[in-house]
Amino acid sequence: MLTSMTGFGSKEAEVALFGKISVELRSTNHKFLEVVLHLPEGFLSLEDRIKKEIESKIKRGRITCVININGSKSAGVFINENLLKNYLLALKSIKKKFGISGEADLNTLIHLPGVLSLAQSAVPKERIWPGLKTILAKAVGSLAQTRQKEGRALYKFLKDRAEILKSELEIIKARHKVVSQQKIAKLNTAEERTSFMKDMDISEELERLEFHVKNFTQKLSLSVPVGKELDFIAQEMQREANTSGAKSCDALISSKVIQLKSQIEKIREQSQNIE
Repeated sequence: MLTSMTGFGSKEAEVALFGKISVELRSTNHKFLEVVLHLPEGFLSLEDRIKKEIESKIKRGRITCVININGSKSAGVFINENLLKNYLLALKSIKKKFGISGEADLNTLIHLPGVLSLAQSAVPKERIWPGLKTILAKAVGSLAQTRQKEGRALYKFLKDRAEILKSELEIIKARHKVVSQQKIAKLNTAEERTSFMKDMDISEELERLEFHVKNFTQKLSLSVPVGKELDFIAQEMQREANTSGAKSCDALISSKVIQLKSQIEKIREQSQNIE
């Protein structure tokens, strides 16, 4: 079954000594697999492990992974008293020099850069990995489910378009056979008939287009990543349809080919969303 490249997954849970950890994954279209991480400060050493965990389940798309860690309730607060003292001395000097009145309130002081911060945990960062890996795996699973759900909708859309192409091709082939016979019957020489077959006959293009539609339909049911193949097949369909339209000498066929090209364009657009 098809898998879409677009989706979202998330999971959060408590991890002892570190607090609540949340993982959010967002997936968008991309030619290859690209993982972009946004990690809390001090956890860059886990980057390779996180990427490998995601890459083991996802094969294509641009994956943005955001991890947040809200410290445990026992986390301490650190006040840089020396820095605060220097701020106060500087403020006192400025007030005196420029004749400024008023006092700095507590809210202003604690928001000065570096005054207030969470105390650094003495727990080694490596100890977070077992808990984080479990949360990450569940978030990836959630992402995979949404991508599969989108994939089912894409499967129906593409299969319906392929059926329309098949039906329209049968009409075009039948019409082309009749028109060709009529045109050839009006030609007087073998040279004229040969020229007509060379310049106006689209039988081969229609056969190749029919083959591509059949191949496309078969690929839809595969359980492996086929997005690139489907996009390539759709390009081949487009090429044959363009040639057929350019060579056709019948208004009805030309009109039908325009409808084919419209359906193929929709197929190409959606095929680029598939893993």
